[in-house]
Formats: sequence, structure tokens, C-alpha cells
Amino acid sequence: MRIIRAFTDHPATVGESYLEHLRSALGFSLTMIRSAICCAVHAFVPFLFEKTGSSAIDDLHRRMVRQRSKLPSAPAAIGSQRDSDHGDRATA
Repeated sequence: MRIIRAFTDHPATVGESYLEHLRSALGFSLTMIRSAICCAVHAFVPFLFEKTGSSAIDDLHRRMVRQRSKLPSAPAAIGSQRDSDHGDRATA
């Protein structure tokens, strides 16, 4: 029983089953691997993949926030995150 909980506890905290979390995490990792390769190429050939890294970050953030919005307590958490984001930008 403990072994099963090790595979299901964390996915449950983000509103996913084990298989949903597996799919989501693999999707994130593939996006990050692809983006990392593009960023490495961009380091040597700056006119290639100029926006690939930042676009991937935006996409991953959007996907993560969309998943969080499915959780029951998500609206307050997302609202407070937005407020802190705006504060960070104002002081930066």
C-alpha cells in the first residue's frame, strides 16, 4: 500500500491521476529537452531559434497554470501569484 501511495500522492496534489501526471511530466520534459537543444544551437548561431526558448517557457507556464486552475483552491493561489508577479516587475 505504501508503494502505491508513493506513486499517487504527488499527482493527486496537482489534480492528476498517476497516468495523467506521467503524460504531463513527459510532455514537459520533451519540451524542455527540445528547447535546450535549440538554445544550445542558438548560442553558437544566434540568428537561429531566436524565440524558441522564451516561447517554450511561456508555453510550459501556461500549461502549468491551466492544470492548477482545475484544483479546488486554485483561484486564490493563482490570483496571489499574479499579484506577486506584478510586484516583482514593478520593482525590477
